[in-house]
Amino acid sequence: ALAPLAVPASAHAAPAADGSAHTLPLTFAIDRILVADESRTGYERTKFKHWNAGLDPADGCHTRNEVLLAEATEAPSVAAGCKLSGGEWISYYDEQEVTDPATLDIDHMVPLAEAWDSGASAWTAARREAYANDQDAPASLVAVTARTNRQKADQDPSTWMPPAPSATCRYLGEWVATKLRWGLSADQAEIDAINVYAGGPCEQQVVHYTVV
Repeated sequence: ALAPLAVPASAHAAPAADGSAHTLPLTFAIDRILVADESRTGYERTKFKHWNAGLDPADGCHTRNEVLLAEATEAPSVAAGCKLSGGEWISYYDEQEVTDPATLDIDHMVPLAEAWDSGASAWTAARREAYANDQDAPASLVAVTARTNRQKADQDPSTWMPPAPSATCRYLGEWVATKLRWGLSADQAEIDAINVYAGGPCEQQVVHYTVV
């Protein structure tokens, strides 16, 4: 079913140069992730500065509120200081319709602690800040119910998946896209868990990512 993508022979090669864009079936995209053991030594959440002034510092909205504005299915009202009220969102992790922005969290698709474990510990502070506020890829930050975000915490797909079955393939595609976008590794348990779905119910999932 995915043959029209015409995956090149180099699909299993190392990640390409910065700025290169890719579209691959999930099964091929997984093979581009470096497999390595993880280490949380030295991790502190404060080492990822967020939320910053966002894509448009002149709009008075920090990253969190810019993501809420971008992902709203019905735009909220915006008062002084970028205070949001009203509006409507769909939390795709649990298929919940949300009308109060205060009940939403902005989830890092690959949690900050997981990113640290997977290579971000070696980054500069500026790159970690860019990661924590990445609005240039739709998969990087997602507005979801606070409940599901806190259930997920810092877990990877080997120990947590979204409760809504409809979210499974999208979630795995966006997880893999984020790892590849930022050149992050994965441990074997994580790869094995994703492969269970990639070879079955998510075999038609496509991964889109641009390397930064």
